[in-house]
Amino acid sequence: MPASAATALPTRPLGRTGMAITRVGFGAWAIGGADWAFAWGAQDDRQSIAAIRHAVERGINWIDTAAIYGLGHSEEVVREALKEIPAGERPHVFTKCGLVWDANDRKAMPRMVGAAASLRREVEASLGRLGVERIDLYQMHWPAKDGTPLADYWQTLLDLKKEGKIRAAGLSNHDALQLAMAEGLGHVDTLQPPFSAIRREAAAAELPWCHGHGTGVIVYSPMQAGLLTGRFTAERARALPKDDWRSRSDEFAGDKLDRNLKLAQAMAPIAARHNTTVAAVAVAWTLAWPGVSGAIVGARNADQVDGWLAAASLELDGGDMAAIAAAIAATGAGRGPVQPAAGRS
Repeated sequence: MPASAATALPTRPLGRTGMAITRVGFGAWAIGGADWAFAWGAQDDRQSIAAIRHAVERGINWIDTAAIYGLGHSEEVVREALKEIPAGERPHVFTKCGLVWDANDRKAMPRMVGAAASLRREVEASLGRLGVERIDLYQMHWPAKDGTPLADYWQTLLDLKKEGKIRAAGLSNHDALQLAMAEGLGHVDTLQPPFSAIRREAAAAELPWCHGHGTGVIVYSPMQAGLLTGRFTAERARALPKDDWRSRSDEFAGDKLDRNLKLAQAMAPIAARHNTTVAAVAVAWTLAWPGVSGAIVGARNADQVDGWLAAASLELDGGDMAAIAAAIAATGAGRGPVQPAAGRS
């Protein structure tokens, strides 16, 4: 999407897809609204639409959503937000498949389905909800658990790409071994793993694999669902409503919560040195790892967008990364490698 000189943001190649994406993209999980298994609580669609439009106006050129978010509702909100924008100026829209819900029980856990007929129904439904003729990036949300082999569901995505229904095909929440298996059939355009200064496991194998195979990486939950914003508190964690999935996560309770909040506090001096927010530092930390193309950052209103937008341009130096690595060690927060290996780029 073209951006004016006032809103132009740095971009990176998304693997070999031919797309150049801003270093942060708008994450549309929370705007799916309430009343489903992994909801973030009630959401005002008008605020969601305003948040998306604000992000695009500020130069963000991609949106990540999924059919499961709000059981189709997030995709509908994205369509509404973009319909006033001329087609040639719209951001890239990425979505996901492979999670099938029960229309009669919205709060039931979705089924992880990889059958070709199911994926084909899903892509048609997403095309309709998004109001587009082609999806820019279509990702298998999780490994299938319906008995469909990885080779079969990955071949379906490759076929959809060949047919022109999707521009690029990717995997989300798949490990390095699964990536290698898929690559044997056809190039894996992208990987979407969870990655933050708290949840760092992907840095051990998946990020290096992608870096070495020309696979773009867009990480999700770089602020660990709000824990690394610098604004989250123990009181807020205790007050999370029951319809917010975080109220059931052990990262938001007990010793883990204490360690996580101490890590966020340790980022405050770094944020001050860069005249930015803790949220921006937390996101920029993920972008400093070799192989990471961009980070997905959620927002439910325009003010939240402004809280992390600086990450789109923020470059952490070696001293910053060392300080965060030391803070991780001191707090004991999370798990996984603490900083990129020296000499890698």
